[in-house]
Amino acid sequence: MSRNVGEGRPAATVVIVREMTASPPHILMMERAAHMAFAGGALVFPGGAVDEADRTLAAAMAKDGDVDDLAARIAAIRETLEESGLGVGFRTPIASAQLMDMRAALARGESLAAIAEAHGLEFALDQLVPFSRWHPAAAEHVTRIFDTRFYLVRAPRDQEPRVDATENVRLFWSGARETIARCDAGQGRIIFPTRRNLERLALFDSFDAMAAHASSTPIEMVRPWIEDRAGEPHLCIPENIGYPVTSEPLGGVQRG
Repeated sequence: MSRNVGEGRPAATVVIVREMTASPPHILMMERAAHMAFAGGALVFPGGAVDEADRTLAAAMAKDGDVDDLAARIAAIRETLEESGLGVGFRTPIASAQLMDMRAALARGESLAAIAEAHGLEFALDQLVPFSRWHPAAAEHVTRIFDTRFYLVRAPRDQEPRVDATENVRLFWSGARETIARCDAGQGRIIFPTRRNLERLALFDSFDAMAAHASSTPIEMVRPWIEDRAGEPHLCIPENIGYPVTSEPLGGVQRG
């Protein structure tokens, strides 16, 4: 068994959950552009690396809080706005025209802190519910190593996502089981962490159930390792941290 862990760049991913009346919740999925160095062409949740401006804002907001966690939440909010045009993690609803202005300001290089101040917006970081944290091992041979915190958040009302046409080429709402089935049918691909998290999300029929499960399950760093099982190498994750599937034959694993 190998669990060698290299240094990972801090990152954040947000699972945006939209309640449905006659089916399990839908989750916003993003198809990354094929040319992207990490997970090119894969279906993922919105997210990306934590930058210095995120950490600066987190440090300014922190009292006794975890600056690393706050910075990841801020990155999740910023990346969601950049990649989908949705405004999550704000105290009050935001109109579509305002969101377009904010997204354009981010594209010009303005900081999220300055944009929020200019629009008179207050952050609501508590709306993001910690769900998991993943850090791949060097043995996985992934193209980039990120220390990624996953958060759950309700989809904002009266907002629809729009592709950014640079990092992503498609955005769509889909149930967790439906997305897995789509990929199993060859209509998309999902990397190992995304598949495991979708399998876990598929266990629940509402955002409240997902959030309650997340709040009651201690977040242990998920560091996959390669292990021989019945003569075949598997990529494995720990048992008893909420995941219904904890290993997959290495030959079938989709990597970043």
